[in-house]
Amino acid sequence: MNYFIPLLGQQQAVELLTQAINQNRIPPAYLFLGADGIGRSLAARCFVQQLFASQSNKLQQSNHPDLLWVEPTYQHQGQLLTPQEAEEKGLKRKAPPVIRLEQIRQITEFLGRPPMLAPRNIVVLEQAETMAESAANALLKTLEEPGKATLILLAPTLESILPTLVSRCQKIPFHRLDTAAMAQVLTQTGHQEILQHPAVLNLAAGSPGEAIASYQQMQTIPPELLQAVTKTPENYRQTLEIAKQIDKTLDTEAQLWLVDYLQQSYWQKFHHPAIIKQLEKARKSLLCYAQSRLVWECTLLEILNTKIIG
Repeated sequence: MNYFIPLLGQQQAVELLTQAINQNRIPPAYLFLGADGIGRSLAARCFVQQLFASQSNKLQQSNHPDLLWVEPTYQHQGQLLTPQEAEEKGLKRKAPPVIRLEQIRQITEFLGRPPMLAPRNIVVLEQAETMAESAANALLKTLEEPGKATLILLAPTLESILPTLVSRCQKIPFHRLDTAAMAQVLTQTGHQEILQHPAVLNLAAGSPGEAIASYQQMQTIPPELLQAVTKTPENYRQTLEIAKQIDKTLDTEAQLWLVDYLQQSYWQKFHHPAIIKQLEKARKSLLCYAQSRLVWECTLLEILNTKIIG
Protein backbone atom coordinates (compact mmCIF):
# COMPACT_ATOMS: atom_id res chain seq x y z
CA MET A 1 0.00 0.00 0.00
CA ASN A 2 1.26 3.48 -0.90
CA TYR A 3 0.78 5.82 2.06
CA PHE A 4 2.21 8.81 0.16
CA ILE A 5 -0.88 9.23 -2.06
CA PRO A 6 -2.30 12.18 -0.03
CA LEU A 7 0.95 14.14 -0.47
CA LEU A 8 0.53 16.31 -3.57
CA GLY A 9 3.13 18.35 -5.42
CA GLN A 10 6.18 16.87 -3.67
CA GLN A 11 7.27 14.11 -6.06
CA GLN A 12 10.99 14.54 -5.35
CA ALA A 13 10.50 14.09 -1.61
CA VAL A 14 8.24 11.07 -2.14
CA GLU A 15 10.81 9.41 -4.41
CA LEU A 16 13.69 9.97 -1.99
CA LEU A 17 11.77 8.64 1.00
CA THR A 18 10.32 5.69 -0.90
CA GLN A 19 13.75 4.66 -2.18
CA ALA A 20 15.16 4.77 1.35
CA ILE A 21 12.42 2.43 2.58
CA ASN A 22 12.64 0.06 -0.40
CA GLN A 23 16.43 -0.20 -0.07
CA ASN A 24 16.25 -0.38 3.75
CA ARG A 25 18.73 2.49 4.00
CA ILE A 26 17.13 4.77 6.59
CA PRO A 27 19.59 7.37 7.91
CA PRO A 28 19.78 8.36 11.60
CA ALA A 29 18.36 11.83 10.85
CA TYR A 30 16.37 13.66 8.20
CA LEU A 31 15.88 17.37 7.69
CA PHE A 32 12.64 18.18 5.85
CA LEU A 33 13.21 21.64 4.39
CA GLY A 34 10.49 23.99 3.17
CA ALA A 35 7.85 26.52 4.10
CA ASP A 36 5.04 25.81 6.54
CA GLY A 37 1.90 24.23 5.15
CA ILE A 38 3.32 22.62 2.01
CA GLY A 39 3.31 19.02 3.23
CA ARG A 40 6.32 18.43 5.49
CA SER A 41 4.25 17.19 8.45
CA LEU A 42 2.04 15.12 6.16
CA ALA A 43 5.15 13.66 4.53
CA ALA A 44 6.52 12.70 7.95
CA ARG A 45 3.25 10.92 8.81
CA CYS A 46 3.17 9.15 5.44
CA PHE A 47 6.80 8.14 5.84
CA VAL A 48 6.20 6.68 9.31
CA GLN A 49 3.12 4.81 8.11
CA GLN A 50 4.95 3.44 5.07
CA LEU A 51 8.01 2.52 7.10
CA PHE A 52 6.05 0.75 9.82
CA ALA A 53 3.78 -1.00 7.34
CA SER A 54 6.75 -2.29 5.35
CA GLN A 55 8.27 -3.77 8.50
CA SER A 56 5.24 -5.40 10.11
CA ASN A 57 1.54 -5.58 9.36
CA LYS A 58 0.87 -5.38 13.08
CA LEU A 59 2.10 -1.80 13.41
CA GLN A 60 -0.18 1.23 13.51
CA GLN A 61 0.98 4.83 13.65
CA SER A 62 -1.63 6.12 16.12
CA ASN A 63 -0.23 6.06 19.67
CA HIS A 64 2.59 3.85 18.50
CA PRO A 65 5.06 3.17 21.33
CA ASP A 66 8.04 3.66 19.02
CA LEU A 67 6.95 7.06 17.69
CA LEU A 68 7.44 10.39 19.49
CA TRP A 69 5.97 13.55 17.91
CA VAL A 70 7.36 16.81 19.34
CA GLU A 71 5.76 20.24 18.86
CA PRO A 72 6.80 23.68 20.13
CA THR A 73 5.22 24.49 23.47
CA TYR A 74 4.25 27.26 25.84
CA GLN A 75 5.16 27.07 29.51
CA HIS A 76 2.27 27.69 31.89
CA GLN A 77 2.27 27.04 35.62
CA GLY A 78 5.01 24.47 35.31
CA GLN A 79 3.34 22.64 32.41
CA LEU A 80 4.32 22.47 28.75
CA LEU A 81 1.34 23.10 26.47
CA THR A 82 1.11 22.75 22.71
CA PRO A 83 -0.60 25.61 20.84
CA GLN A 84 -3.77 23.52 20.61
CA GLU A 85 -3.74 22.77 24.34
CA ALA A 86 -3.12 26.45 25.12
CA GLU A 87 -6.05 27.44 22.91
CA GLU A 88 -8.32 24.90 24.61
CA LYS A 89 -7.41 26.42 27.98
CA GLY A 90 -8.07 29.93 26.66
CA LEU A 91 -4.48 31.05 27.20
CA LYS A 92 -3.16 34.00 25.23
CA ARG A 93 0.56 34.39 24.63
CA LYS A 94 2.44 37.19 22.93
CA ALA A 95 5.62 35.16 22.41
CA PRO A 96 5.47 32.21 20.00
CA PRO A 97 5.88 28.62 21.27
CA VAL A 98 9.33 27.02 21.21
CA ILE A 99 10.92 23.59 21.53
CA ARG A 100 12.44 23.57 24.99
CA LEU A 101 15.36 21.85 26.65
CA GLU A 102 12.93 19.75 28.69
CA GLN A 103 11.49 18.35 25.46
CA ILE A 104 14.94 17.41 24.18
CA ARG A 105 15.51 15.58 27.45
CA GLN A 106 12.26 13.71 26.84
CA ILE A 107 13.59 12.71 23.42
CA THR A 108 16.82 11.45 25.00
CA GLU A 109 14.84 9.44 27.52
CA PHE A 110 12.59 8.04 24.78
CA LEU A 111 15.58 6.95 22.71
CA GLY A 112 17.30 5.50 25.76
CA ARG A 113 15.17 2.38 25.49
CA PRO A 114 15.12 -0.05 22.57
CA PRO A 115 12.11 -0.02 20.23
CA MET A 116 9.22 -2.18 21.45
CA LEU A 117 7.52 -3.22 18.20
CA ALA A 118 9.34 -1.65 15.27
CA PRO A 119 12.97 -2.15 14.27
CA ARG A 120 13.64 1.52 15.15
CA ASN A 121 12.30 4.42 17.18
CA ILE A 122 11.20 7.51 15.26
CA VAL A 123 11.10 11.08 16.57
CA VAL A 124 9.54 13.95 14.61
CA LEU A 125 10.37 17.54 15.62
CA GLU A 126 8.00 20.10 14.14
CA GLN A 127 9.32 23.67 13.76
CA ALA A 128 12.82 22.62 14.73
CA GLU A 129 13.94 26.19 14.03
CA THR A 130 12.29 27.27 17.32
CA MET A 131 14.90 25.44 19.40
CA ALA A 132 17.02 27.67 21.61
CA GLU A 133 20.78 27.11 21.39
CA SER A 134 20.83 25.05 24.60
CA ALA A 135 18.12 22.74 23.25
CA ALA A 136 19.87 22.44 19.88
CA ASN A 137 23.17 21.55 21.53
CA ALA A 138 21.44 18.91 23.65
CA LEU A 139 19.85 17.46 20.51
CA LEU A 140 23.25 17.39 18.83
CA LYS A 141 24.52 14.98 21.48
CA THR A 142 21.56 12.72 20.77
CA LEU A 143 22.21 12.82 17.02
CA GLU A 144 25.81 11.75 17.61
CA GLU A 145 24.61 8.44 19.10
CA PRO A 146 20.96 7.95 18.10
CA GLY A 147 20.98 4.18 18.58
CA LYS A 148 18.22 2.31 16.74
CA ALA A 149 16.37 5.48 15.83
CA THR A 150 15.63 8.02 13.11
CA LEU A 151 14.94 11.67 13.90
CA ILE A 152 13.00 13.85 11.46
CA LEU A 153 13.49 17.59 11.84
CA LEU A 154 11.08 19.98 10.09
CA ALA A 155 12.47 23.44 9.35
CA PRO A 156 12.02 26.18 6.73
CA THR A 157 15.66 26.68 5.69
CA LEU A 158 19.17 25.39 6.30
CA GLU A 159 20.07 28.71 7.90
CA SER A 160 17.36 28.34 10.55
CA ILE A 161 19.13 25.32 12.10
CA LEU A 162 22.58 25.06 13.69
CA PRO A 163 25.12 23.97 11.04
CA THR A 164 26.28 21.14 13.29
CA LEU A 165 22.73 19.73 13.25
CA VAL A 166 22.38 20.21 9.49
CA SER A 167 25.59 18.29 8.83
CA ARG A 168 24.17 15.20 10.56
CA CYS A 169 20.91 15.11 8.60
CA GLN A 170 19.92 13.93 5.15
CA LYS A 171 18.13 16.83 3.46
CA ILE A 172 14.73 16.34 1.85
CA PRO A 173 13.57 19.48 -0.03
CA PHE A 174 9.92 20.49 -0.19
CA HIS A 175 8.66 23.10 -2.64
CA ARG A 176 5.77 25.55 -2.72
CA LEU A 177 2.88 24.30 -4.82
CA ASP A 178 1.88 25.71 -8.19
CA THR A 179 -1.58 27.12 -8.81
CA ALA A 180 -3.08 23.84 -10.02
CA ALA A 181 -1.76 21.82 -7.07
CA MET A 182 -2.93 24.52 -4.64
CA ALA A 183 -6.43 24.39 -6.10
CA GLN A 184 -6.44 20.58 -5.95
CA VAL A 185 -5.36 20.45 -2.30
CA LEU A 186 -7.80 23.15 -1.18
CA THR A 187 -10.65 21.49 -3.05
CA GLN A 188 -9.89 18.00 -1.76
CA THR A 189 -9.69 19.26 1.82
CA GLY A 190 -13.01 21.11 1.55
CA HIS A 191 -11.56 24.63 1.45
CA GLN A 192 -12.43 25.59 -2.12
CA GLU A 193 -13.98 28.86 -0.91
CA ILE A 194 -10.44 30.15 -0.33
CA LEU A 195 -9.92 30.15 -4.10
CA GLN A 196 -12.25 33.18 -4.23
CA HIS A 197 -9.87 35.32 -2.12
CA PRO A 198 -6.82 36.40 -4.17
CA ALA A 199 -5.20 38.28 -1.26
CA VAL A 200 -5.28 35.16 0.91
CA LEU A 201 -3.82 33.05 -1.92
CA ASN A 202 -1.08 35.60 -2.56
CA LEU A 203 -0.32 35.68 1.15
CA ALA A 204 -0.03 31.89 1.20
CA ALA A 205 2.43 31.90 -1.71
CA GLY A 206 1.95 28.28 -2.72
CA SER A 207 1.29 26.89 0.76
CA PRO A 208 -2.15 25.28 1.21
CA GLY A 209 -1.65 25.10 4.97
CA GLU A 210 -0.89 28.80 5.18
CA ALA A 211 -3.88 29.56 2.94
CA ILE A 212 -6.20 27.64 5.26
CA ALA A 213 -4.73 29.20 8.40
CA SER A 214 -4.90 32.66 6.85
CA TYR A 215 -8.51 32.22 5.79
CA GLN A 216 -9.46 30.97 9.26
CA GLN A 217 -7.74 33.97 10.79
CA MET A 218 -9.64 36.27 8.46
CA GLN A 219 -12.92 34.81 9.73
CA THR A 220 -12.09 35.98 13.28
CA ILE A 221 -11.90 39.64 12.21
CA PRO A 222 -15.18 41.60 12.12
CA PRO A 223 -16.10 42.05 8.42
CA GLU A 224 -16.81 45.76 8.83
CA LEU A 225 -13.37 46.34 10.39
CA LEU A 226 -11.60 44.37 7.67
CA GLN A 227 -13.50 46.24 4.99
CA ALA A 228 -12.72 49.63 6.53
CA VAL A 229 -9.00 49.04 6.90
CA THR A 230 -8.70 47.36 3.47
CA LYS A 231 -10.24 50.41 1.81
CA THR A 232 -7.76 52.56 3.78
CA PRO A 233 -9.00 55.51 5.86
CA GLU A 234 -10.11 58.66 4.07
CA ASN A 235 -9.33 61.21 6.80
CA TYR A 236 -7.55 61.62 10.15
CA ARG A 237 -10.64 61.00 12.25
CA GLN A 238 -11.40 57.72 10.47
CA THR A 239 -7.77 56.71 10.84
CA LEU A 240 -7.84 57.12 14.61
CA GLU A 241 -11.15 55.28 14.90
CA ILE A 242 -9.89 52.28 12.89
CA ALA A 243 -6.72 52.13 14.99
CA LYS A 244 -8.87 52.14 18.14
CA GLN A 245 -11.02 49.30 16.84
CA ILE A 246 -8.00 47.20 15.85
CA ASP A 247 -6.47 47.64 19.29
CA LYS A 248 -9.75 46.85 21.04
CA THR A 249 -10.81 43.89 18.89
CA LEU A 250 -7.71 42.00 17.75
CA ASP A 251 -5.00 40.20 19.70
CA THR A 252 -1.34 40.42 18.68
CA GLU A 253 -1.46 37.35 16.44
CA ALA A 254 -4.45 38.70 14.53
CA GLN A 255 -2.81 42.11 14.17
CA LEU A 256 0.34 40.55 12.74
CA TRP A 257 -1.80 38.63 10.26
CA LEU A 258 -3.58 41.86 9.35
CA VAL A 259 -0.24 43.51 8.59
CA ASP A 260 0.61 40.72 6.13
CA TYR A 261 -2.87 40.78 4.59
CA LEU A 262 -2.77 44.56 4.10
CA GLN A 263 0.64 44.36 2.46
CA GLN A 264 -0.84 42.08 -0.18
CA SER A 265 -4.08 44.01 -0.51
CA TYR A 266 -2.51 47.48 -0.64
CA TRP A 267 0.17 46.39 -3.09
CA GLN A 268 -2.49 45.13 -5.50
CA LYS A 269 -4.31 48.48 -5.22
CA PHE A 270 -1.52 51.07 -5.05
CA HIS A 271 1.80 49.41 -6.04
CA HIS A 272 3.47 51.88 -3.67
CA PRO A 273 6.68 50.61 -1.97
CA ALA A 274 6.47 53.24 0.79
CA ILE A 275 3.17 51.81 2.05
CA ILE A 276 4.67 48.31 2.21
CA LYS A 277 7.64 49.66 4.19
CA GLN A 278 5.29 51.42 6.62
CA LEU A 279 3.45 48.17 7.28
CA GLU A 280 6.73 46.31 7.74
CA LYS A 281 7.73 48.91 10.31
CA ALA A 282 4.40 48.27 12.08
CA ARG A 283 5.13 44.55 12.15
CA LYS A 284 8.50 45.12 13.83
CA SER A 285 6.92 47.43 16.39
CA LEU A 286 4.19 44.91 17.24
CA LEU A 287 6.77 42.16 17.65
CA CYS A 288 8.61 44.43 20.09
CA TYR A 289 5.37 44.70 22.13
CA ALA A 290 4.85 48.40 21.38
CA GLN A 291 1.43 49.83 22.29
CA SER A 292 -0.65 48.51 19.42
CA ARG A 293 -3.11 51.40 19.20
CA LEU A 294 -0.26 53.86 18.81
CA VAL A 295 1.41 51.62 16.23
CA TRP A 296 -1.74 51.51 14.10
CA GLU A 297 -2.45 55.23 14.50
CA CYS A 298 1.03 56.10 13.25
CA THR A 299 0.97 53.51 10.47
CA LEU A 300 -2.45 54.41 9.10
CA LEU A 301 -1.70 58.16 9.30
CA GLU A 302 1.51 57.59 7.35
CA ILE A 303 -0.37 55.56 4.75
CA LEU A 304 -3.03 58.28 4.49
CA ASN A 305 -0.34 60.95 4.00
CA THR A 306 1.42 58.77 1.41
CA LYS A 307 -1.84 58.44 -0.54
CA ILE A 308 -2.43 62.20 -0.39
CA ILE A 309 1.10 63.05 -1.50
CA GLY A 310 1.19 60.24 -4.06
